[in-house]
Amino acid sequence: MDDKKWMAQTKRGALELCILAILARGTRYGYDIVQALTSAEGLVIKEGTIYPLLNRLRGEGLIDAEWQPSPQGPDRKYYTLTPPGERRLAAMRGEWLRFVRDVGQIIAAEEAMP
Repeated sequence: MDDKKWMAQTKRGALELCILAILARGTRYGYDIVQALTSAEGLVIKEGTIYPLLNRLRGEGLIDAEWQPSPQGPDRKYYTLTPPGERRLAAMRGEWLRFVRDVGQIIAAEEAMP
């Protein structure tokens, strides 16, 4: 597997966690979520990747969506985190932090070897 494929899979795996974390800060519309994700240099994500994921999260009851008037142009669909989404975020956050810690320990141990 080349580096680009590995990195793309890693990003896809973290995307749900990132979206839930963004929505934990407040209601956002789709393009705003994309902007928040791409503001992190390593998370350049295409819009076409986000909307199917938002629909899946909504189908699972983790987020809710509502059309609202936009001050600039057509109505926008705004997404909010639901209580089940808050619980999923808390669980995922804990798992992610453990994962990063454990991988970091393995990498550090490998680097320390002569």
